[in-house]
Amino acid sequence: MSNSTEHRPETGCLKVSSKSSPASVAGAIAGMIKDGVSVEIQSVGAGAVNQAVKAIAISRGFLSPIGIEIYCVPAFADIVIDGEYRTAIRFTVEPRYTRGVQRESGSSGEFSIDE
Repeated sequence: MSNSTEHRPETGCLKVSSKSSPASVAGAIAGMIKDGVSVEIQSVGAGAVNQAVKAIAISRGFLSPIGIEIYCVPAFADIVIDGEYRTAIRFTVEPRYTRGVQRESGSSGEFSIDE
């Protein structure tokens, strides 16, 4: 259960292009997730979306062996580039906590049990 006073993790934003290296983006995703930061990946165009999806899959491979599972939620975002409105795909990547697993609930070092 959550309440309105629950500490929300900070979010890092990565902009991925069709020329981005999926392995490099994956390393950035894995590093932020390990640091407790949820990640938003923004991409415009089919090539950029392709690189972003590959990076998410690679980052899962980096994180799974150390016991961190992630999930991804895609959404549309309207953005402005050079004065023009464009539609981006935004992926929110967060760690997946399973029932009974402890997780840090804030910077105070408190822990709670997910139910």
